[in-house]
Amino acid sequence: MYKTLIFILFPILGFSQSFKTVKDTTALKQKIESMSKATTSIESDFTQEKNLSMLSEKIISKGHFVFKKENLLRWEYNTPSKYLIVINKDKVIIKDEKKTTKYDMNSNKVFKEINDIMLSCVQGTIFKSNKFKTSYFESDKYYKLELIPQVKNMKDSFKKINLYFDKTVTSVAKMEMIESNEDLTLLDFTNKKLNAPIAETIFIVK
Repeated sequence: MYKTLIFILFPILGFSQSFKTVKDTTALKQKIESMSKATTSIESDFTQEKNLSMLSEKIISKGHFVFKKENLLRWEYNTPSKYLIVINKDKVIIKDEKKTTKYDMNSNKVFKEINDIMLSCVQGTIFKSNKFKTSYFESDKYYKLELIPQVKNMKDSFKKINLYFDKTVTSVAKMEMIESNEDLTLLDFTNKKLNAPIAETIFIVK
């Protein structure tokens, strides 16, 4: 369940960029930390693209993403099928076209781990986690944080997680995951709105 859910939430496909090592990592960390402190909400469309070793064609999904401090997340997949994942503080709600399932975060270490990773990725604070070894790179357009899992449950599932920030470091622009079997998934955020008012009612699912 751990791998299945986080794989749904974090997509990956490599895209062509030429990266070099960041020389001043302290300055980049400060930029990311400043971004995190200044961001109270994010609203965005997203495209998820998966390359699976067992399939010759890419799997493309599209939807809408909303984040609001503290600890509110909504991932709504609209195509090719309807699928909703909401994290409301200590509750996880998953809704598909057939049923709605609710989980208590505090009684489930798996969901708590997923939630922590998701929030730290969205907020750009994941480089502080001792669960990953972080390296820093840059291209003409992006900064890239390459995260290598250091704990067993993550190492068994994922080879690497990449976060991409545009050079202005306003929010995460792309998220990338490479699984242990080399399957790839890319999540591309577009039409982003930062710090806009968001009603907490959208994080309530009945």
